[in-house]
Amino acid sequence: MRFSFGSRRPPADIRIEPGDRVLAHAATGDGEHVVATDRALYLPGGTRLPWERIDRGTWDEEGLRVTTTDGATYTARLTEPGRLPETVRERVTASIVVTQYVTLSRGGGVRLVARRPPAGGGDLTWEFVFDEGLDPADPGLRAHAEQALEAVRRNYGV
Repeated sequence: MRFSFGSRRPPADIRIEPGDRVLAHAATGDGEHVVATDRALYLPGGTRLPWERIDRGTWDEEGLRVTTTDGATYTARLTEPGRLPETVRERVTASIVVTQYVTLSRGGGVRLVARRPPAGGGDLTWEFVFDEGLDPADPGLRAHAEQALEAVRRNYGV
């Protein structure tokens, strides 16, 4: 008996950047594909999302849903997901170097997240994820978050 774990060759309708190595892929109901490489997630329509730009990925009956660090959400309905959902989770997690929650006021706090491109290293990118109800544009709140970031950077040496 032969077991098939799927091909790692990219589907013909997806153009993979040179140097990207395919880890998993799955077809959508429209016959297009979603492809996970070591460096990015490729979505139908030519969208390439580097792993360090993806805040989270979820899988449910609606399909694969990814939210980027700037708040954009992408959804793909997959006919047979295979290893794609677990690969997305692993790659997003691998891009996170530091995550620390800091309370800013009685009204909430901020999650400080440092991410690095998984392939080839690169500089850390820090993001502030403020609790719902807090205004990230508030200069006082932003200054408090910046101070918290400096303390976290000193503690972790990054």
